[in-house]
Amino acid sequence: MSDQPLNVLFLCTGNSARSILGEAILNHDGEGRFKAYSAGSYPTGTVNPWAIHTLKTLGYPAEGYSSKSWSEFTDGPEFDLIFTVCDSAAAETCPVWPGRPTSAHWGIPDPAAVEGSDAEKAAAFLDAFRMLKRRIDLMLALPIASLEQLALREKLQAIGHEADKQ
Repeated sequence: MSDQPLNVLFLCTGNSARSILGEAILNHDGEGRFKAYSAGSYPTGTVNPWAIHTLKTLGYPAEGYSSKSWSEFTDGPEFDLIFTVCDSAAAETCPVWPGRPTSAHWGIPDPAAVEGSDAEKAAAFLDAFRMLKRRIDLMLALPIASLEQLALREKLQAIGHEADKQ
């Protein structure tokens, strides 16, 4: 395996909340072993302010994120891993990505869809953050360099399913 970081793409429909959180968590917690990006099939064009608030509150970098289309990445960089974090993006026909990325679905309830008080919105974003962090922590514990692509895909899919049970 190369000493280069693995390129990871988090996909969601709007690219305003869950995929942004995934990008932020992995870039921070991956300690240089990964370079995470995020995109959406139908991006909103803005990052949800509650996503930024959540990152700041939990001590994660909260600058430099943008809501963008996955078409920005169809010509590279070449991704090693791709995660869909919303059910609608998982059901869509994704572009053909350069290389042979391993993909998995890690469905997370949409915190941006929560209506109610600021406390309810903050709690929804915190829940989404915790779910993504748990899955990313489990992924970071995998011996990724020694796993074949099919075994890696199965383990990444299992992380999405196991984390749902907790």
